[in-house]
Amino acid sequence: MLYIGSHISAAKGYAAMGKQALKLGANTFAFFTRNPRGGKAKEIDQTDVDKFLQIAEEHAFGRLVAHAPYTMNACAAKEEIRSFAKEMMEDDLKRMEYTPGNYYNFHPGSHVGQGSDAGIAMIADLLNEVLLPEQTTTVLLETMAGKGSEVGCKFAELAAILERVTLKDKMGVCLDTCHVWDAGYDIVNDLDGVLDQFDHVIGLEYLKAIHMNDSMNPLGSHKDRHEKIGKGQIGSEAMRRIINHPKLQGLPVILETPNDDAGWTEEIALLRSQHE
Repeated sequence: MLYIGSHISAAKGYAAMGKQALKLGANTFAFFTRNPRGGKAKEIDQTDVDKFLQIAEEHAFGRLVAHAPYTMNACAAKEEIRSFAKEMMEDDLKRMEYTPGNYYNFHPGSHVGQGSDAGIAMIADLLNEVLLPEQTTTVLLETMAGKGSEVGCKFAELAAILERVTLKDKMGVCLDTCHVWDAGYDIVNDLDGVLDQFDHVIGLEYLKAIHMNDSMNPLGSHKDRHEKIGKGQIGSEAMRRIINHPKLQGLPVILETPNDDAGWTEEIALLRSQHE
């Protein structure tokens, strides 16, 4: 089974997101838990959630991959920014329990000159404060491209965060194809080698989801510029190998390509046709 979808606007609620996913030919999707730039989240309507859960069950949806706001920086130099990140994640994880058993993905953060070791420690500290034994949501660290002072462009940095987290069973990783390519991991010519390295450094048991994006930039550029499937430096053949790799089966695949609904419908259909 290929679980594939795109980002969908959460503005009209859960049931509307489920219906929109079906229109795109999707059986999973991603959504922002609140405005991508941060701010207060809208109230959740239980009736709306129940309608969505029925849609998801009827159409055998895979796990959803919710996305934290881009402004959330768990390793900011300023304490008030870190506190804001903690408040947002605590609130988001409570809200995620309305749709149990799904994923909550976030960018680890930027250490803004403090150094990656300091950043890693701060991110782990925040996770240890917000993760709860009773939660059903798995929190995903996203692989990053390495622009600026981003933490998480190296598998070793993600492993170092996970090592410091107490509730490891509540954690996972989302592998972004554009990001790892831009970070210098050659998924075009050595996909097996990259996955072996991931397994050796982090452990494939932590790999829970994929952000499927082509890249505008060459290998190791550290720029993070997404491109449509097959239109960038990674190419459609590499994407075909990724969705068919035996170690990646069953993971939700989320498109974050620069597209509209018609474009995502096309990409979803293309990838489905290539899935063996």
